[in-house]
Formats: sequence, C-alpha cells, structure tokens
Amino acid sequence: MIKTFLIQPFWIPSESMLPTIEVNDRVMVNKLAYQWGEPERGDVVVFRDPREGDMEESVPEAVIRSVLEAVGIRTRGHDDLIKRVVGLPGETIEVLRNRVVVDGVPLDEPYLPEVFMPDEPPITLGTNEVFVMGDNRNASFDSRRFGPIPLDDLIGEAFVTIWPPSHIGGL
Repeated sequence: MIKTFLIQPFWIPSESMLPTIEVNDRVMVNKLAYQWGEPERGDVVVFRDPREGDMEESVPEAVIRSVLEAVGIRTRGHDDLIKRVVGLPGETIEVLRNRVVVDGVPLDEPYLPEVFMPDEPPITLGTNEVFVMGDNRNASFDSRRFGPIPLDDLIGEAFVTIWPPSHIGGL
C-alpha cells in the first residue's frame, strides 16, 4: 500500500543526473507530491518514459516486478526516468549559449557542473506540461529530445537518496 500510494524507492541506472544523483543510487519518491500540488522549478521528478506504452504482463511477471519495485531495483516500466523540472506550464523554454532561458531570462542553476549544450529553438509549454532536463546535460535524454512531459505522467518527486549509505541525503 505504501509503495503504491505514498512513497517508493527508485533505482537510478544512468549518468543523466550526475553530480546530484550517481549511477546505482536509490532515491525515495513522494508519489503524493503532485496529487495535491504542482511541480516547481528545480524539483527532481520521476515520470513515465514517453517512448513506453502501457505495459502488458502476466501474473508471474507482475509479482516479480512488484517485489523488485519494493526494494528499489526496478520501476513500473523498463525505464521510468528521473530529471529536473526547468520549465513550468505556459512558459517558453530555449537553450542559448549553454544556458536554459525561460521567458527570455537565463535560468540560475547552481547545482549544475559546467555544461556545453547546443542552442535549442524556443518551445512554449502547454497548460498541463513541464520541461525536464538531466543535471548532466551532456549525457541526458530529456525534453530536448522527447518534448514536454504531461503532468499526468509525473509519478512523483524524488526527495532523498537512501543508498548507498555514503550518499544518503536530501535532493
């Protein structure tokens, strides 16, 4: 019940959120965060991979997935994704000279290492969409490639790293 409705551990298999979250870290995700509230710029969110359709699985596959989800080794889909919210509903986002620009104003992102990003044309978000990017902008498959994320596809907000012990801390 807790995993289904409240909080759930997620395993991070990629480098897309370095240095904030390292490969093989486990994070806890508040699944209620966006049931009663809206995402804010800077939130680290888990969401359904936009390339993945609805899952069809047998009963044994569902049982195995549930056990692996409970310990944070697997998520709902093969590749639920984790990124940082940089654009909110209705805003216009673009990348210019290695900076994310929101409605014409460069975004201050002190959590980022030095990045080199190609310029991206402006995109205006719909009223129910967010724009997400990994902190490791040079190695992140994010909204620059798959577009904005519908709010309904947000699973929750990652709020703490729980594994390994040397990485325990808030996000």
